[in-house]
Amino acid sequence: MPNGTSYKVKTKQKNLFLRVTKGHFATSHSHINHYIDVTTQKTRLSEAKAVAKELVSYYNQSTIVDTVLCLDGTEVIGTCLANELTKSDFLNMNAHQTIYVATPEHTSGSQLLFRDNIVPMIQGKHVLVLAASVTTGYTVQAAAEAIGYYGGYVAGISAIFTTMEECMGHPVRAIFQTKDLEDYKTYPSHDCPLCKKGEKIDALVNSFGYSKL
Repeated sequence: MPNGTSYKVKTKQKNLFLRVTKGHFATSHSHINHYIDVTTQKTRLSEAKAVAKELVSYYNQSTIVDTVLCLDGTEVIGTCLANELTKSDFLNMNAHQTIYVATPEHTSGSQLLFRDNIVPMIQGKHVLVLAASVTTGYTVQAAAEAIGYYGGYVAGISAIFTTMEECMGHPVRAIFQTKDLEDYKTYPSHDCPLCKKGEKIDALVNSFGYSKL
């Protein structure tokens, strides 16, 4: 873990919690004073299942879901979520009456695209966007725009952690929010008060993890 004070935000579920480290961290879009570590939620099956079971509760039986679009390396959670949606008899429009789990490709300009073999999973489909976290909203916004460009419909936006109540007009359904953390703050990289106070950056962080400095 990066240097700093670490703690867990727990829930009533044994395998559902958030690992947090306080410090000074830089993302590609901002600086933050908490690092949210969701590594095991994305890679450990028991935790991924717990996340999926919690997230599926945010959607009612009338929500149509054909595809789960996984951002930030959330494919394991996405698979578990698709399984929960299937068990709960959620509506879908697929001829095969199943749910696709897909991942977008990122271009060098940070745009999202879908290859021709993936487009049928998006075009005309109701797509549930799944992210590890939604803080600045840039990645989720790009996903929503890509879904629309390829002729799909955003069925909802889900995440483990969010600082935003909505994005692109869609509510962000998340397990943890800023109210669950101790004074979580995010700052523009060019106007960071921690930098102005001379506090060194502890680590560079993104959806893959962290790199200490």
